[in-house]
Amino acid sequence: MLTAIIAIYSVYVLLKMYVSVMQIGFVNQAKRQGAVLMGSADYLKAGNYAVAKEKLSMLSTLIDFIVFLAWMRFGIAFLEQNVMVFDPAFSTILGVLGFILINGLISLPMEYYEKFVLDAKFGFNRSTKALYIKDTLISTMLTIVFGGLIIWGIYLIISSTALWWLWSFGFIFGVVVLLNMFYPTMRALFFDKLTPLEDEELNRQINQLMEKTGFQSSGVFISDASKRDARLNAYFGGLGKTKRVVLFDTLLQKLTPNELLAVLGHELGHFQHGDIYKNIALMGGMLFAMFALFGNLPDTLYMELGIQKSAANMMILFMLVMPLLGFIMMPIMGIVSRHNEYEADRTGADLGGKLFLSEALKKLVSENKSFPLSHPVYIFFYYTHPPVLERLKELGVDTNVNTREALEGTCPTID
Repeated sequence: MLTAIIAIYSVYVLLKMYVSVMQIGFVNQAKRQGAVLMGSADYLKAGNYAVAKEKLSMLSTLIDFIVFLAWMRFGIAFLEQNVMVFDPAFSTILGVLGFILINGLISLPMEYYEKFVLDAKFGFNRSTKALYIKDTLISTMLTIVFGGLIIWGIYLIISSTALWWLWSFGFIFGVVVLLNMFYPTMRALFFDKLTPLEDEELNRQINQLMEKTGFQSSGVFISDASKRDARLNAYFGGLGKTKRVVLFDTLLQKLTPNELLAVLGHELGHFQHGDIYKNIALMGGMLFAMFALFGNLPDTLYMELGIQKSAANMMILFMLVMPLLGFIMMPIMGIVSRHNEYEADRTGADLGGKLFLSEALKKLVSENKSFPLSHPVYIFFYYTHPPVLERLKELGVDTNVNTREALEGTCPTID
């Protein structure tokens, strides 16, 4: 069984590498052609950034594979022998948190490089090293406190019933729902400073949009996201009475009021179509499949690993194979999500105007240096939103772009 899992994981890594190579080759070819949706200099810069990010992703995938093998070969056994030697409940919490924190420590150099070298080179990073350290320490503290409580809850379930995987699924699904409800509040409490929107006219127009779709919010807030990153974004967070509209200050700086209203109209389209509940249901179905599969792994696997079938080891193994299971299920989520985005665009166009929404999409691509073209295989596996050119086409914008040359070119991968 162990050999089969490692073999499947190896295929997963090779597939990820293949998709990345196809994307790098495609972008390198496409960026040499005429610029799309942005000036020539920005187009080339966006292409170089996309390639650099994908190369970094390939390195990260390779490191993750090495770490996976290390955990499977001796890492879990080491934790069991040296950490999980106390009271069963405490040992479970300590062992699983140890696994999480060690993985976080291993990924820290890559995360630091991406933020302070790669993103800084392309003009995205605005965070200071002091702020980065503060954010990391807060994230670690939250992981220890809330992660410890979740681990303890799963331990109690595993210790109480043979159908632990079913009840654990219900428990984790409940946690996911709670996170969706309180994410904006938690983020504002520990990371971002949220202030009420002071522009009375814009506030009035936003409230008019929300009334048209029946969206009841606890307020419209501005996030000081620019202290960390230059990218543009906005989100509607929470469920029920906790819903709120959060606009990044960078979005207000770059979009006109009409363009901003069209973007918010798109987000309200998600609410009107119940997409957040659909996404939660889809996530629940996938979590159920993961738990059902993992809950029925044979005991011989633990024997091959030289470890006991304890609550801690079951949780650690589950987290080790989750990236693989998630990658398999991502295309399904992508298909559903891309369909929802088209529907939300139609609502955004109805509420805010096709012209303003299309102009906003163009600005988002340009300001975020998002390369507008991608290989079809890459889109299939990773895109949760349709390619921006396809979205503009659906909005009636003639982009007159042909990607066939990039697909049929020599696809250089080193550039």
